Amino acid sequence: MEEILTRLIAGWEGECVEFKEATDNFSTSDIGKYFSALANEANLRGLDSAWLVFGVNDKTRRITGTPYRENHERLHSLKHQIASDTDPNTTFREIHELHLPEGRVILFEIPPAPRGIPIGWKTHHYARDGETLTGLSLVKLDEIRAQSVSEDWSAVICREATLDDLDPTALAKAREIFIAKYGGRIPETAIRDWDTGTFLDKARLTIQGGITRAALILLGKPEAAHHLSPYVAELSWKLEGPELAYEHFHPPFLLATSRLYENIRNIRLTVLPSGQLIPVEISKYDQRIVLEALHNCIAHQDYARCERVLVIERPSELLFQNAGAFYDGSPEDYYLSDKTPSRYRNRLLAEAMVHLRMIDTMGFGIREVMFKGQADRLLPLPDYDKTGPDHVVLRLQGRFIDENYSRMLLANPDFDFVDIVALDRVQKGITPASETVNSLRRRKLVEGRKPHLHISSLVAAATGQKAAYIRTRRQDDSFLEKLVLDYLAQWKQASRGELDDLLWPKLPESLDVGQRKTKIHNLLGRLSRGHMIRNTGTRSSSRWVLVSESKKPDKSKE
Repeated sequence: MEEILTRLIAGWEGECVEFKEATDNFSTSDIGKYFSALANEANLRGLDSAWLVFGVNDKTRRITGTPYRENHERLHSLKHQIASDTDPNTTFREIHELHLPEGRVILFEIPPAPRGIPIGWKTHHYARDGETLTGLSLVKLDEIRAQSVSEDWSAVICREATLDDLDPTALAKAREIFIAKYGGRIPETAIRDWDTGTFLDKARLTIQGGITRAALILLGKPEAAHHLSPYVAELSWKLEGPELAYEHFHPPFLLATSRLYENIRNIRLTVLPSGQLIPVEISKYDQRIVLEALHNCIAHQDYARCERVLVIERPSELLFQNAGAFYDGSPEDYYLSDKTPSRYRNRLLAEAMVHLRMIDTMGFGIREVMFKGQADRLLPLPDYDKTGPDHVVLRLQGRFIDENYSRMLLANPDFDFVDIVALDRVQKGITPASETVNSLRRRKLVEGRKPHLHISSLVAAATGQKAAYIRTRRQDDSFLEKLVLDYLAQWKQASRGELDDLLWPKLPESLDVGQRKTKIHNLLGRLSRGHMIRNTGTRSSSRWVLVSESKKPDKSKE
């Protein structure tokens, strides 16, 4: 570090080095601004690091020493403070403290901004103009943002990484998987005879022996993750609900994903087939589906955003979140058609994961494994809750929403997948396209008025859910009107609250509170306009009675 300090002083200040004498109360906000500026300038110049140096006079080039945060813990707590207000969240690669005869010097080592993403401080982006701190110009901003258009982040070689940075257990597992996949094309003895370097090149994990970021993510030792800095390779499982827990998982991801799956609570669910007494048992989550979703997150994560992959477990669902937009097309392109992706955010990583049987690159995983897998298990289909520019969020249900839907799939194993998707939307309260609804109606699969569709009476009756169907179907208005008239004939009068109590249980459960009140209001209005009942009270305190025959208008005279 003394040699680095000597070199920095000799080269003096430029866009990527800043010297300050710095008292103990030097502004943290100013440090954040310099962090943003120096990180962005290091990116633009292709440097490994930028430097903020305390304890050197910026005029005389002399070491003067600094009293800034002399307590070790307080000094290194600055890392957390900087990470909290930078966007994307990042911090110093290291804080070096030198005690020299001339005085104490602190060298803050700042990593370059990730390719394609400028570093901001409290929503503002900074840069340098010579030795002056300025805002990041549009020219520089565009230059940084254009970097990630065609570069494969996962194919970058980590020059300081060696084979010793790879996990032996993960390496052995990778070779066995490779043999199982390609043993029919390449003699098993030949694959076993390959040295480690040859095998890694064949599996697309290295490039001419160079250890790539893809290799470190899938096979690297946890302690080798510093070769990826400032980028993050981390999976986080978080339990939400009555109980709270979390755990972070680091490379090698080839092994870590199975360990994360073991944390997920996987109870058994039961569904009773129509006309049978023995229920069918289904696991809440299927390992193949969970790992397919998790491996997709790893393959398509935008690592340049310096975020972790999140798996959030709630009592009835799993959420999978990765950074970056859906890279090629939309989710519907893959589960409703046979789209094959034409490009990949992390091409080398995706190819390596194919060789290790973690994903496929033909787009079959979403449709065949996750969506059809959930349908085969009689559970709701996955949902892509968010596919914006920042994140992709996949929701995987671990519960029955409408058991009629599940029984229908159980009774019709050859049901058309397009219809399954449409009925899944119906059970989730989503109205399919009009032509789809009409098709379902013609085959008597759904009933009700849009948007309050539900599984039809034929399916409900066939599945033993007659009572549940009656509670959810729309009752005829004539039935509801007769209830009101019979009530008034018996009790002579009724308030609006009493009529609400009468009609409320008869209304379909699919209506919310406001819709039920509107329904009753309209029904009473029709009876009043038809001269069947009238309000003898006020608007706010109604008192409904029957209109006697003598008081009914003579329609023959009208």
